[in-house]
Amino acid sequence: MAKKEKKKHREEAAEPKKHNPTLNEMTALKNKDKGNGKKLTACQREVWDDKRRAVWVKHETLAYEKELIKLQIELLKYQAHIKRQGMRVIILFEGRDAAGKGGTIQRIMQHLNPRGARVVALEKPSDTERTQWYFQRYISEFPHAGEIVLFDRSWYNRAMVEPVMGFCTDEENKRFLKDVPLLERMLVKDGIMLIKLFFSVDKQEQLRRLSARQTDPLKFYKISPVDMQAQELWDSYTVRKFQMLSETNRSLSPWTIIRSNNKKKARLNCIKYILSQVDYAEKLPVEELTIDPKIVISGIDELRYMEENLMSGNTLPG
Repeated sequence: MAKKEKKKHREEAAEPKKHNPTLNEMTALKNKDKGNGKKLTACQREVWDDKRRAVWVKHETLAYEKELIKLQIELLKYQAHIKRQGMRVIILFEGRDAAGKGGTIQRIMQHLNPRGARVVALEKPSDTERTQWYFQRYISEFPHAGEIVLFDRSWYNRAMVEPVMGFCTDEENKRFLKDVPLLERMLVKDGIMLIKLFFSVDKQEQLRRLSARQTDPLKFYKISPVDMQAQELWDSYTVRKFQMLSETNRSLSPWTIIRSNNKKKARLNCIKYILSQVDYAEKLPVEELTIDPKIVISGIDELRYMEENLMSGNTLPG
């Protein structure tokens, strides 16, 4: 009997984990009142109940979905204003692996008009691109009048990922850090609105998310050799982050840190921050777009905190 149980246990352990489906975002909010207040006959009620299944949903999930819809409507007003005014907007999304950049970009883009907003997520440079000026392939993706461009990682690869992973030399990294403030100054002086966001997640939460990706077939594509080394190279990334903020956080092109241990709060506050940078017609009252100061932190405050704690042995935010 014991042998059979052991064999069964081995067979179960060998089986791949099944994907545990979750309720799609907004599904709960759209259906929470369905059936309420309807006068149904006993027969209709039996058919209704047979086709539907009750699902427990947290109140905070419903509150998040309601808030997200409200902010996505604001993003449409924001986009309309950008188009009317002929503005050019660049939003950079940088940060640790599994920090929530992609999920936030997805929610921002979900209902925007794709003719005036697009995401740029470049692959590693080709052999030809390696021979070009480093910024060249990014500049070709810059917005035209009335357009918003979201960079899912950007030229700041050369500030963190490339030097940590050995994809560039120390000289290339140092030259980049000296050149990039000059480039960004030119962009802003030319009228481009530049928003630089760094998503910060702590080490334990990053590990949990990376581990979850390995068993989720819908997220498995997000795992790369670089991601797999994120934990063991954590301290190296921290040093490079400090160096990057020190050299590139300028008054004309400041960094904004998004604490993203709680993905939903990070998404909502990130959108609010983006909306706060422009005044547009029929904008919601200020109190409805208030940003949580524990989630959204200025680059200078992050630098100050890191300076005080970098050598102290205290745990630093990602």
